[in-house]
Amino acid sequence: MKKFAALMLAATVISGCAGTTNNAEISAEQLQHHRYVLQSVDGKPLSGLDAARQPEISFGENMHVAGAMCNRFMGQGKLTGDTLKVEGMASTRMMCIEPQLSELDNVIGAMLNDGAQVNLAGKELTLKNAQHTLVYTLADLVQ
Repeated sequence: MKKFAALMLAATVISGCAGTTNNAEISAEQLQHHRYVLQSVDGKPLSGLDAARQPEISFGENMHVAGAMCNRFMGQGKLTGDTLKVEGMASTRMMCIEPQLSELDNVIGAMLNDGAQVNLAGKELTLKNAQHTLVYTLADLVQ
């Protein structure tokens, strides 16, 4: 019985590690063709936003990055180690009713232009820089 318990404990530990991707092991292929929806900013859950305007980010073919906060953004992403940069990022320039989304436009723009540390753990994607941490969850696959 003790051997069985030890075996079960080892299997649990190993399976728990399998769901987490070490930052050094993140590849473009793991991000491509996935869409993530923003869940929290700096440890605080998003609240009071229209469900139809969920902030998101998606990774297309050849690391084309696109998404939306208040405005839509897009550009060519490059993953170097655990850092994602988007060169020549373009964005729409609409006025936004929700002040939180307007601020997030600035946050995501700075993160992707300057380089954001990326962490992928199961279905959770985290983008982080010295000032902010954005946590997303996997929504679905994109074409």
